Amino acid sequence: MQTYLVGGAVRDALLGIQGSDRDWVVVGSTPEAMVAKGFVPVGKDFPVFLHPQTKEEYALARTERKTAPGYKGFVVHAAPDVSLEQDLARRDLTINAIAQDAQGERTDPFGGERDLQLRVLRHVSDAFREDPVRILRLARFAARFPDFQVAPETQALMVEMVQAGEVKALVAERVWQELAKGLMARQPSRMLQVLRDCGALHILLPEVARLYGVPQEAKHHPEIDTGVHVEMVLDQCALMNASLEVRFSALCHDLGKGSTHPEALPRHIGHEGRSVKLLRGVCERLRVPQTCKELAEVVAREHCHIHGCLGLSAEAVLRLLVRCDALRRPERFALALQACQADARGRLGLELRPYPQAAHLSGLLQAALSVDNTALSDEAMQRGLKGAHIGQHIDAARVQALKAAMMG
Repeated sequence: MQTYLVGGAVRDALLGIQGSDRDWVVVGSTPEAMVAKGFVPVGKDFPVFLHPQTKEEYALARTERKTAPGYKGFVVHAAPDVSLEQDLARRDLTINAIAQDAQGERTDPFGGERDLQLRVLRHVSDAFREDPVRILRLARFAARFPDFQVAPETQALMVEMVQAGEVKALVAERVWQELAKGLMARQPSRMLQVLRDCGALHILLPEVARLYGVPQEAKHHPEIDTGVHVEMVLDQCALMNASLEVRFSALCHDLGKGSTHPEALPRHIGHEGRSVKLLRGVCERLRVPQTCKELAEVVAREHCHIHGCLGLSAEAVLRLLVRCDALRRPERFALALQACQADARGRLGLELRPYPQAAHLSGLLQAALSVDNTALSDEAMQRGLKGAHIGQHIDAARVQALKAAMMG
């Protein structure tokens, strides 16, 4: 029985990245022998075990054979006679097919170290085409390592896979899992570019793919192209170290611009409502988490109003806060402001522009929240007010608080 550190931990160590999860492959063992040594089996589709002390994952060396479309259509063979090289051969990219033994000696049969130096994402073998998830994985690796380029032969292979319909076999959970990781990477725009270049974006996120080539008014968007704008907004989110909810909101905030009538271009009147409708379709199709969906709806519907908030009256600000449910959920509203700031800065030449709207609305929200609802409700009832009139009494006090804050 021999154990080797494999995959991301070896790759990242060679890149000088610390703290990566450590995964191990075991050569020359059986499930029974692993259990006898105290390892805890956790794998459903193939033999994976948790170390009794470190809880790190140890997988028996295995090979895979394609039997059906999609990422689940495989027969796995794990046995003591499977070699380390055979196990590495089934991996996706050369940079992920490097193993290291206990003495620090590395096994690199497919040139992964060379590709790390060249900054190239290259598939290990033609078996790459058997698992369409690998297209998504490569795209998110491009977002994590934006200075890496896709090898021409790998690019051609991905195009073939898309044209063969393999991407259509992906299930929603895996698509969302990989997209979420790519959105949280260092440069999310690279994920969209890679998926678009091979044709997968049109299948997985047609609502986003349609944004490319759609013009916007140059005075507001010097970059013109709506798809390029979305890429820039996502990268602004990454610079802000924003949450997944904020980044997903950035991805979807302008979806409605892809359905603007050609005669109405480059203006996009009413795109906010169309964006919300399309966003709901994306969320249902990919089973997007509710927290992401809820914030994205607020941002898609209200981002233009938030951008223009400096010119709003106290009454209009209160209506905006109510529509955003900011009085009940101020933490979520703070995330919406973050997404709007990324939107404002995700424009060519305006990446460092100030965004006073965030501080303005944050301060006004605090003023509105300072109103004592309980005391005002009691006062209203003592005056004989009922039902909606009590709410109107509280809102009047909020408006006065907002006016005072706006003057002071």
